[in-house]
Amino acid sequence: MAKKKYYTVWKGHKKGVFTSWNDCKAQTKDYEGAQYKSFATFDAAKEAFKGNYFDYIGKNKSFASELSAEQLKKIGKPNYNSIAVDAASSGNPGIMEYRGVDTKSKKQLFKQGPFAQGTNNLGEFLALVHGLGFLKKHDSDRIIYTDSRTAMSWVRKKYCNSKLERNATNKPVYDLVDRAVLWLKENDYKTTIVKWETKAWGEIPADFGRK
Repeated sequence: MAKKKYYTVWKGHKKGVFTSWNDCKAQTKDYEGAQYKSFATFDAAKEAFKGNYFDYIGKNKSFASELSAEQLKKIGKPNYNSIAVDAASSGNPGIMEYRGVDTKSKKQLFKQGPFAQGTNNLGEFLALVHGLGFLKKHDSDRIIYTDSRTAMSWVRKKYCNSKLERNATNKPVYDLVDRAVLWLKENDYKTTIVKWETKAWGEIPADFGRK
């Protein structure tokens, strides 16, 4: 049985602390720039509501891997000479945003959105290409972590295979997608893209920490 969670909504149709994901979703769906996050206890959610959303996103609870010691040893530790990228979408499609952070410090390096309509896969793809461009611009030898095999595949193929139909609402997202695909076709990059080992290390540092 899933553990009970409580949801703080800093920006939404209604603000406050909610006791179910459905209640939280009702306040944040179709609300541009919604700010929300889950907490393990009501007191923690209530205390967070007094503070700032940006003090809480991406800050994970303590993580204990269920992998064996042998498996963990084989995987090893993250390479901290890196950045990590991730996306969040409230609904699929839904309001979407993405960002990149320094893997060790979790300092935010770039962020785009929220956009009125997108998908998690589109956000992960855009985050990864944005990260590649960011590292090339800074002539950096850092690697880049993503937890999306789909995004890695799309980048490798230089093609976005989203099933989301284009419309006026998601035009800003698809404008970025078209730019990203063109960038991949016109640019070489030396950055190594690595799959983040969630089962060994917990959520990727760029995670928005909402659910």
